[in-house]
Amino acid sequence: MDLTVWRTFVTVCRLGSLSAAATELHHTQSAVSRQIAGLERRLGVTLMERHARGVRPTPVGEVFRRHAQATLDEADRALRAVRDARDGADRPLAVGATPSLAAGIVPEAIRALLEGSGPLRWSLLPGLSGALHDRVIAGDLDLAVVTDAPPGLPHDPRVERRFLGLDEMVVALPAGHPRAGHGPVDIRELADQTWVEDDDGSAALLRRHAARAGVTARVDLAAADLPGKLALVATGHAIALIPGVLSRALRGDVTTVPLLDPPTRGVYALTRRHDPHPAAVPLLDHLAGAFAPHHAGAGEAADRTVE
Repeated sequence: MDLTVWRTFVTVCRLGSLSAAATELHHTQSAVSRQIAGLERRLGVTLMERHARGVRPTPVGEVFRRHAQATLDEADRALRAVRDARDGADRPLAVGATPSLAAGIVPEAIRALLEGSGPLRWSLLPGLSGALHDRVIAGDLDLAVVTDAPPGLPHDPRVERRFLGLDEMVVALPAGHPRAGHGPVDIRELADQTWVEDDDGSAALLRRHAARAGVTARVDLAAADLPGKLALVATGHAIALIPGVLSRALRGDVTTVPLLDPPTRGVYALTRRHDPHPAAVPLLDHLAGAFAPHHAGAGEAADRTVE
């Protein structure tokens, strides 16, 4: 059976739309429909059903989707192995990390890996946790360092998840702020401040922490990314909730103050359960070692593995 048709079916299931799948696969919508119909005729079952906002797999279609996805993943791994063997080169290590972790801890761990193992081709891709999780499953990344900040991490049997530690959030202030150098501070003392956020997860942590203290955090400014968020803090326009792991990598005109009973987020390393990169295991140990000095004694044991 042609795996192209299987890939089309899996893509339609993931996107929930024939037209969206056609766009991603560079097919016409009618070609996608014909492929799905032909697959259904060959299997003798109905694989897709329509609903108000698109299409979804039937119960038997979902069973086929899981097996089709596993088959496609294995086929992709086989192709990569052949290409690597043909090129006579070791497989490069592709690492992903959230922006705050990519700013310090992950590069530290990669440096330690290279010092211990010698030359290795590698790349580092910053991104948000959910997207990085999906890229590990797709085989685009060998390892990703992510957090369980809202909306949290999905549980997927194809992914091995290792807990690295708890990261305590801190408040970023302009260097001349009256609270600079004085802490830990109660969130209620900052209730009249203007806050800036760059993603929904950090904003959710801030609002929950403020609500527990009986106040409201005024998130009046939005930034496109972490550097933009810190730029607004540095120029005195706002203050911000940021990951504690970022403290050592801040620009010189931004400082931090700890919070009383701070919100936390779990930090995890994700790898594929099957066909892991040979360098992934030692890198996991270096990541745990890089995280420990930042958060000695915080949270759970760094070698905890979560299924």
